Amino acid sequence: MNRNIDYIIDEDSAGLRVEQFLRRKRYSGQNLSEIKRMPKSILVNGVHYYMRQELSTGDHLQVRICETQNSEKIPSTKLPLDIIYEDEDLLVLNKPAGMPIHPSLNNYTNSMANALAYYFQSQGKPFIFRCCNRLDRDTSGLTIVSKHLVSGSILSDMTKYREVHREYLAIARGSVTPSEGTIQAPLGRKEGTIIERTVDWEHGEDAVTHYKVVKEANGHSLVSLRLETGRTHQIRATMADLGCPLLGDGKYGNGAANRRYGETRQALYSYRLTFDFPTDAGLLEYLRGRSFQVDHVPFRDKYFG
Repeated sequence: MNRNIDYIIDEDSAGLRVEQFLRRKRYSGQNLSEIKRMPKSILVNGVHYYMRQELSTGDHLQVRICETQNSEKIPSTKLPLDIIYEDEDLLVLNKPAGMPIHPSLNNYTNSMANALAYYFQSQGKPFIFRCCNRLDRDTSGLTIVSKHLVSGSILSDMTKYREVHREYLAIARGSVTPSEGTIQAPLGRKEGTIIERTVDWEHGEDAVTHYKVVKEANGHSLVSLRLETGRTHQIRATMADLGCPLLGDGKYGNGAANRRYGETRQALYSYRLTFDFPTDAGLLEYLRGRSFQVDHVPFRDKYFG
């Protein structure tokens, strides 16, 4: 992926070396190492600069990213993609239920990564898969994919420091009480499994979920959930621990009840993404305060109109 990123140096940044300036813009050390190996990747006022050279007020700094490699072991497959937003730095996708994020032994050619490999290949562009918020195979909704190494590093950093707010909609069995609050329950691996999680007060990792019941009907609750942390199966495991497992969740829920309602996957949808930036956000500052959301949530419309 080729991308030129431009900066004008202000008085506060004058005297900084190029590498210092880019560090303040949230470029990682690995980013800087990779960019240094690219030909004429740093230009200042049209002249090639090294990372150690100093910048002056009014300088025009251009970072020229040139990625030519493709992700190994991701064959391209022509599959439908629901692209909600796209620019030079990222894509926001509405992932369907049943589509894994990455290829695996049993899903080698039908993942979102395979579909994106085909999407970029058809445009004659190299593709390295960098997904910033990974969803379970049967969880549908919004996910972010970066298009080059710098946006990938910044978005990963923002996710780590909770600057991307993720809101989910779910249908839980029963009445969630109280109707609004915060679930703070550490999660750890369930004994005897690799993937399944359980509340573990002694050895679990901190997991925080803010929730609010939107509506109740027919013994079910439509719940809005906002993740503060992003543990594996966080929503599914903590809601089950509350005694209100998600409808259709075969791993954490009631199999007989799921069959009665005809649901074969958990009723969980990544509904809204909101970007909350610090003061100096650097490259992706244009996303500050922006939200992406999906209005049509199939299971919500089915059960709650």
